[in-house]
Amino acid sequence: MNSIHYFGIRHHGPGSSRRLVSALEHLKPAMVLIEGPADLSALAPLLAHPDMRLPVALMAFATDNQGASIYYPFAEFSPEYQAICFAVSQQIPVRFIDVPVAQQLAGLLNKSTQAPESTNDAETQHELTEPATAAAASAASSQDPMAMLAQLAGYEDGESWWNQVLEQGSMDDPSLFASISTTMAALRHDNETAETLRREAYMRLQIAEAQKEVEGPIAVVCGAWHVPALQTTHSKKADKALIGELPAKLSAKQFASTWIPWSSPRLAFGSGYGAGVTAPQWYLHLWQQGNDEHAMIHWLTRVANALRDEGTAVSTASVIEATRLCQSLAMVRNRPSAGFEEARDASIACLCFGNPLLWQQIESKLLLGDAVGAVPEDVPLAPLLADLQQWQKQTRLKPSALPVELSLDLRSDAGLAKSVLLRRLQLLDVAWGTPASTGNSRGTFRERWTLLWQPEFAVRLVEQQIYGSTIAQAAAALTAQRLQSEKRLANLADLVLTSLEAQLPDTAALGIQKLAERAAHSSECLELLLALPPLVDINRYGTSREMTLAHLADLVEQMVVQAALALPFAVRNLNEEESERFQQAIDAGHRQLELAQCSSHVLDTWWKALVDITHDDGCDAGARAIASRLLYQNQRLTADETQGLLQKLLSPALPVLRTKSFFAGFFANASEQLLYDHALRQLTNDWLMSLEPQAFIECLPVVRRVFSTLDAMERRRLIDAALQGTPTATVIDATPHQLELLPHSLSVLTKLLQGDPLWMN
Repeated sequence: MNSIHYFGIRHHGPGSSRRLVSALEHLKPAMVLIEGPADLSALAPLLAHPDMRLPVALMAFATDNQGASIYYPFAEFSPEYQAICFAVSQQIPVRFIDVPVAQQLAGLLNKSTQAPESTNDAETQHELTEPATAAAASAASSQDPMAMLAQLAGYEDGESWWNQVLEQGSMDDPSLFASISTTMAALRHDNETAETLRREAYMRLQIAEAQKEVEGPIAVVCGAWHVPALQTTHSKKADKALIGELPAKLSAKQFASTWIPWSSPRLAFGSGYGAGVTAPQWYLHLWQQGNDEHAMIHWLTRVANALRDEGTAVSTASVIEATRLCQSLAMVRNRPSAGFEEARDASIACLCFGNPLLWQQIESKLLLGDAVGAVPEDVPLAPLLADLQQWQKQTRLKPSALPVELSLDLRSDAGLAKSVLLRRLQLLDVAWGTPASTGNSRGTFRERWTLLWQPEFAVRLVEQQIYGSTIAQAAAALTAQRLQSEKRLANLADLVLTSLEAQLPDTAALGIQKLAERAAHSSECLELLLALPPLVDINRYGTSREMTLAHLADLVEQMVVQAALALPFAVRNLNEEESERFQQAIDAGHRQLELAQCSSHVLDTWWKALVDITHDDGCDAGARAIASRLLYQNQRLTADETQGLLQKLLSPALPVLRTKSFFAGFFANASEQLLYDHALRQLTNDWLMSLEPQAFIECLPVVRRVFSTLDAMERRRLIDAALQGTPTATVIDATPHQLELLPHSLSVLTKLLQGDPLWMN
């Protein structure tokens, strides 16, 4: 009988990796067996490909059920990765021995279909997309027992104890594997779960099969929690009975698997698809540098450099002092060596000068890192991932786990290609790029993006390959499906605009057809207004990107007329939230009409709607304010008419809620009018003076919000205009006592423009 050697490791543990490599080199096994899905063993050797850049993840997914997938992340310091690399370098067989993903995925799907009737779609989807990692499986069972052991040893939690004793201490001593096995045997008492027992039964049967295939020692690499169960003798009959409780396997056509890029931040807890490493960069440091005094100096130097990059001056002497403090803290805490907690506390004390805020500025990047893995081109990839790699190579866009600013000129082939890729990915729900403001540029030839790559983007592409084998095909098919089911005009218009920007003309044509059909049957004024801005943008993009958009101008005019006819009736009896939405929609829709070049009779219909709203006491005060301001700005309402309207609608006789709503709506994004319009200034001042104390307090937040849009120079100019000859500096810099000596109206206005927060009391 071949000898079996069990190596209980912590998934993604650098100390476990060091001990394991040392033990394998000494053992020279004939075969290496690793905890992992048995039916994905053929993909294991690809992890040792010379061009494989970690971190990466092994992914399996159900081909006919989008969202059902399982992930197995690997980092450079993962013991499983090191074991695979050892086996490949020694040309010995290596395979996985855990429950096949065909059964694990079937279990996920069964769980979703057996959910209670009250379970909503969101909950079911969460269950399907919840990642299953090897780390999670082991950690779940051992969490409480490990915490008990840690408490006995004087540590706050099991994580700290394991890191200090097993990952950072005695890192190269293979004899610790026996001690770990003994410890886990004691901890497992009454702490096994049914799922764990089934997995261990399957692994025992796989180990027994492997013994028949090779001559010589066999190395079994698995989570430390499983070692006692794998070493215990069980009958094959009993093990087969246990695994008989597993769900039936999916067929080979029902699931697929591949390697996908991962990222360093995603190896951490609390980062979405986590893998069980609280500080990946610290663990990478332990793997590459060890845990002696020189390694600690290397780490603290990295901390110092990170602080310097943020503008904090850190001296070499401070690094030396921090190193000494690390050792002292370890001694005081009765720990065998300085670990991460000591390094962190010493960094805050010596390098951050006791200021934890400085540490928080660098903590995320320092501990999580920004590395993004890559899969070699000759390794089989899911079609969409392979197409994405070609696009990335063609456009020279490199994934980064930190935000990267990108400015594009759409007149160049390179800029347009990058924009097209990012837009197509948007349609596939892969938000690699987020469009940013174009600043002062009014044209459509420039775009600014913020790029940030997340590992789940690769997961999403794999899951959505049911829509096509290329990004263009998948984006077009998925968008067409959404266009067929979308009911909201604004969403339809956004999809059409993005389709045009993504150079998917057939999809855009379908979208325009659906827009016309939906608009013809829509009577909802707000929906029509919200759809206008993207439709006008479509016309603009059609010009700049040399696209022909037949009948779109007619559609825009049709929707403007429909919205204008419905608007006076739609803005009646609104609550505060509805009023805000209509004000924003009217304002945005009007701005777009100035660019839409609509015919005169269409614009006349729009202006008539604004006039009707302005003079109708039954309409919402905020909507009347927006309408009257637009009429006044476009000289369709005279100064006298505007003055009379404001006197009427800011009258003390009206409820405060209506008057403040009208004031806020009239001056929203237009407070600069007070700089040059004497009549409006006087009306505003008179209104403020007419308010009772309690009413004034109620209006104060609205008034201050209006004035907050003015910069410092504009505030000085407004005060100067209000004072009418009194030196501006006398008031703008006045003390509270001096303000009391001014006329009350000037005191009120000055305090508002000074923005004194104490005056709110």
